[in-house]
Amino acid sequence: MTRTEALRIRQMIEDTATLLPDEDAVERVILFPVWKPNVAYEIGDRFRYDGKLYKCVQAHTSHEAYTPDVTISLYAEVLPGQDGEIGDWVQPDSTNPYMKGDKVRHNGKVWVSDIDYNVYEPGVAGWIEVT
Repeated sequence: MTRTEALRIRQMIEDTATLLPDEDAVERVILFPVWKPNVAYEIGDRFRYDGKLYKCVQAHTSHEAYTPDVTISLYAEVLPGQDGEIGDWVQPDSTNPYMKGDKVRHNGKVWVSDIDYNVYEPGVAGWIEVT
């Protein structure tokens, strides 16, 4: 296989990955392009950075000083448990809160968010334990 063929296949993989819902995408991070500086990102674009899946929340051209892990005004980490499947709870930011109905595992229990824009830890507030 030539380098050109390999790059073309990689582009097909990345194009196909855009069709995955977040709950599947977060389990298949390797399919997404790596975040890079000097790229024009649109709202909803997803990419990987430091092994995690992120989503663009504000259209912009990326800059090396404003990486996804520290610039929550531009990026939100896609968290397990959002949009369907039960995922392991991760502390969200204001840009990627859990919504009512999202399901997570935390401290050996399964929880369902009882509120929209939930940034609380399960067992503290805004969650109902599933039995």
